[in-house]
Amino acid sequence: MIRNPILPGFNPDPSICRVGEDYYIATSTFEWYPGVQIHHSRDLVNWTLVRRPLDRKSQLDMRGNPDSCGVWAPCLSHADGLFWLVYTDVKRFDGNFKDAHNYIVTASSIEGEWSDPVYVNSSGFDPTLFHDDDGRKWFLNMQWNHRTASYGGSPKHPAFDGILMQEWDPVAKELVGPIRNIFPGSSLGLVEGPHLFKHNGWYYLTTAEGGTGYDHAVTMARSRTIDGPYEMHPQTHLITSKDHPDAELQRAGHGQYVETPDGEVYHTHLSGRPLAPKRRCTLGRETSIQKCVWKDDGWLYLANGTQVPEVFVPSPTDVEPEAPSAAVRHFDDGELPPEFQWLRTPEPARLFSLAARPGHLRLFGRESIGSWFEQSLVARRQESHCFRAETVLDFSPDTYQQVAGLTYYYNRYKFHAIGVTLHEKLGRVVTILSCPGDYPESRLSFPIGEGEAVTDGPVELAMEVSDNELRFYISENGRDEWRAIGPVLDAGVVSDEGGRGEHGSFTGAFTGMFAFDTSGRGQAADFDRFAYLPR
Repeated sequence: MIRNPILPGFNPDPSICRVGEDYYIATSTFEWYPGVQIHHSRDLVNWTLVRRPLDRKSQLDMRGNPDSCGVWAPCLSHADGLFWLVYTDVKRFDGNFKDAHNYIVTASSIEGEWSDPVYVNSSGFDPTLFHDDDGRKWFLNMQWNHRTASYGGSPKHPAFDGILMQEWDPVAKELVGPIRNIFPGSSLGLVEGPHLFKHNGWYYLTTAEGGTGYDHAVTMARSRTIDGPYEMHPQTHLITSKDHPDAELQRAGHGQYVETPDGEVYHTHLSGRPLAPKRRCTLGRETSIQKCVWKDDGWLYLANGTQVPEVFVPSPTDVEPEAPSAAVRHFDDGELPPEFQWLRTPEPARLFSLAARPGHLRLFGRESIGSWFEQSLVARRQESHCFRAETVLDFSPDTYQQVAGLTYYYNRYKFHAIGVTLHEKLGRVVTILSCPGDYPESRLSFPIGEGEAVTDGPVELAMEVSDNELRFYISENGRDEWRAIGPVLDAGVVSDEGGRGEHGSFTGAFTGMFAFDTSGRGQAADFDRFAYLPR
């Protein structure tokens, strides 16, 4: 039995492909580095992170990218003995414009080295590459319209100006032939996230529509010819929760079709699990999958007979999902544990080191928490609504401009952090910095004012999140005696919906270790373990 979400925590826009008995899912990573998460499974039930392929400067440099820009909606496919990954690097998405640049990289194996990127176009985002059975390749993306009227998409949302298609020449490594706008979308509007596949002589096009909030949907259409015209699915939408606010999986949309070796069919989609009462998704948009069936009319439907996604789905084999497990990392092997990422920069050596002090993760204080350029933050996804995180910090600040500690982080205007710093009168103190959704100014609040004095030496810091509530804790002198610090904080604001709202925030909550030094001296902070404990 499959239990959704199959990739809990921030893992949106799932693109799936199968090679033999192996399934791979690629998901968006936005401003988090390295770019694109690829998970592997052999049963569709249990998944393992195996690669983040965009891991060097020649492939991806997001310094200066605003929050929720960066890598949008990758598409992973396999053809001609290669894995093909197409992706967008979004540099701007406020106002009327989207500066969105599309690229292709390839590799002979998922775990191997991926090529330098080949630039494709910048006409819109959410690219996909379709390998037709005649050997030709077709590149699709949504078209972005900065004007106030649409002529290729839905008049309801003129910025989303239809789905463009053009042939890709893999030898010349460039687009060739005419550009065609093949699909305007349905009346729901906001058409994006295209994927093509072929079945029984038909070309089937799935798209995401309705925006990535609570009206999201997977829309399906088909045509006998690749360039259309495309007729709409009898139900318009294959998957959606938009008319079922009580469904456990909300915001369902944007995914891809896959067949098992035995001919069973499934479709991935992103989804959200909002917390009552304000319907806020701290876990971000997660990856789910639904079993489908082909009916006599030649259309694909959910196997449950509705359009509404389910938490429990029949699996191809008799395998049960593994229970979430605790992860306690001691940084002993000189490698950053695979669940951790950092923000934007392809030069992580300026942010952290696992060799400077063996058995520790050393962060070098850089720019302020929330910086779009060099922010020393190493963090992992929140994967359950209730958890505890702990770390041990050894840090000797010599100015209040140096702060290091533990944070619950979404972006520059949605975070809570407990840190050690220096106060002119109190000496070394522990303080709390919060930015509870103050968009766009990102003003801080200080729940315990100037801070509380702490003894010299390493301190243990912890946070507990229980749905919408967060509490920080501290333990001194290695006694494992914890005391609460500060008030109960609003954890729900560290969510897609907090501050700007779900149509402007696209990642999810992380918990991790940070250090900043706005004096510019790069003060080091050492962390000798990090524990993530689901509850």
